[in-house]
Amino acid sequence: MTENNIYAIKVDPHFATKAIHCGQEADQWDSLAVVTPIVTSSTFKQKSPGVVTSFEYGRSGNPTRKSLEKCIAALEDAKHSVCFASGLAALDTVIHLINAGDHIISGDDVYGGTARYLRQVVPTMGLEVSFVDTSNVENVRSSIKKNTKLVWIETPANPLMKLTDIAGIRKVLESRRDILFGVDNTFMSPYYQRPLAFGADIVLHSLTKYINGHCDVIMGALVVDREDLFEKIKFLQNAIGAVPSPQDCYQVHRGIKTLHIRMKEHMRNGLAVARFLESHPHVDRVLHPGLPSHPQHKLALKQTSGSSGMLCVYLKGGLKESKLFLQNLKVFTLAESLGGYKSLAELP
Repeated sequence: MTENNIYAIKVDPHFATKAIHCGQEADQWDSLAVVTPIVTSSTFKQKSPGVVTSFEYGRSGNPTRKSLEKCIAALEDAKHSVCFASGLAALDTVIHLINAGDHIISGDDVYGGTARYLRQVVPTMGLEVSFVDTSNVENVRSSIKKNTKLVWIETPANPLMKLTDIAGIRKVLESRRDILFGVDNTFMSPYYQRPLAFGADIVLHSLTKYINGHCDVIMGALVVDREDLFEKIKFLQNAIGAVPSPQDCYQVHRGIKTLHIRMKEHMRNGLAVARFLESHPHVDRVLHPGLPSHPQHKLALKQTSGSSGMLCVYLKGGLKESKLFLQNLKVFTLAESLGGYKSLAELP
């Protein structure tokens, strides 16, 4: 029996086909190019004043970027995807969907860049943010206010690997359809988790991580099914202007083609490392959703189809011992980020 057989949600058997073909049809190009071309033009010819065919200006739209956006949407089983210059640029766009005076509920265990943005930037925009432990959906229910307009979670969360019941949050929000529900799916990629299927309105990916997978691009994406959200996000993409370059879009598109292969190896290797560390005498505990010892292991089996290569380790001792450990790594590199072909470790 393989590791994936224990999960209730099965991996999409057509995932690899979608990654290789969706948005990449040769017939869309006059050249009939089999590989999506890198279109660097910043502007596009109009048939007459104000009459645009497909593209007008590079910030508003680009053929290489559009091809990538179609592919990402297909991998999430969604209608639309919109790409940005970084994951935080994508999050900034989500925040622009709500208004001054509104209230945001965020998970208390989130990526450091997200926490910095929500704590230090968002309040200057006239928005209120509450940080709660979303691993207990009742904490979300009790934190909802009349002016709450967004619930934002990561699952698994960075760095403590907390899980949040996506369907459970959706149920809590059922009577408040005016509240947007967003999920950062970076740690899992669409290969092992698709939050829209459980009721999320918006899915965010830092494409820098697993989806690109080669430690050489900074980019983000938002994925939605709702037409109204897509139109608003597409408008903001153009109005704010935090768009990725055609070259970066091409590189992410190339990385996507091996995502299904890489995620299988990330899962296999991540579990092997987690099991080794869990039995090591100098390790206090290991947090990995694929381990039965994880407090929310059963939830992982219910809403995902596997696990990525991410894990959190508590070493015995303190800061001194942790620094000593990280300074003496041989195969792993002490560096920020995740999801690439390099094995990385860092101290939160």
